Amino acid sequence: MWGDPFVTVAGKRLEMLFAGSPDAPTLVLLHEGLGSAGLWRDFPERLAAVTGFGVLAYSRAGYGQSDAALLPRPLDYMTREAVDVLPHVLDAAGVQRGVLLGHSDGATIAAIYAGSVSDMRVRGVILMAPHFFTEPMGLAEIARAKVAFETGDLRARLARHHADPDNAFRGWNDAWLDPRFTDWNVADVIDYWRIPALVIQGRDDPYGTLAQVTEVETRSYAPVDTAILDNCRHAPHLEQPDLVLAHVAEFCARLERIEAAEVTLA
Repeated sequence: MWGDPFVTVAGKRLEMLFAGSPDAPTLVLLHEGLGSAGLWRDFPERLAAVTGFGVLAYSRAGYGQSDAALLPRPLDYMTREAVDVLPHVLDAAGVQRGVLLGHSDGATIAAIYAGSVSDMRVRGVILMAPHFFTEPMGLAEIARAKVAFETGDLRARLARHHADPDNAFRGWNDAWLDPRFTDWNVADVIDYWRIPALVIQGRDDPYGTLAQVTEVETRSYAPVDTAILDNCRHAPHLEQPDLVLAHVAEFCARLERIEAAEVTLA
């Protein structure tokens, strides 16, 4: 439940961090491919302050202080995380109503959840730097990360945040660099969204172009807001935090107004 530092889901002990009130709607943070609950830094506390929502961040298996993941990860690992794990995380944390906020891999997991799982608790999704298909420049950047991990200081830096940095890195990097992954594409989940979405993308993101955002704009039947941030690469919440907080706060406030109007009409 709310406040527990660890929960066990699908046989894995997962690290949990909380900010704000358990009685408010919940923003559920889904981290990037090398992230963790702790690597959100002060973002959860700032989110709670500007939105009035409670905030839950958790480390997926293989990350942070959570149990290691079984390697190699299947190439559909983001879909499995969305469908097989995330619903039980929400159950274990006692989430009653809220919004999924994901970054990079986490944004893709949130997008898949919105298009694959019928869950009335989730009233909106916020996607920062999502990816729905591979792009050559993104794969090249991931290949450079492999070199940095094997010959540079990336492993040492990851070891400060992950109990098993090899498990964290290999689980992500080996999947993305598998030759079969070039054909990976989950954009069809967008067709099934029935909740509002906010997409935030850095204009200079080396992992994905604005084609990822265009895919959302052209496919979604549900309302979509987009924010393309200048002077921003792959981590909008760290590179342009004030802008991101403003966009998220406005999106969440609008969702609350819609909820209030629906209650009044009922």
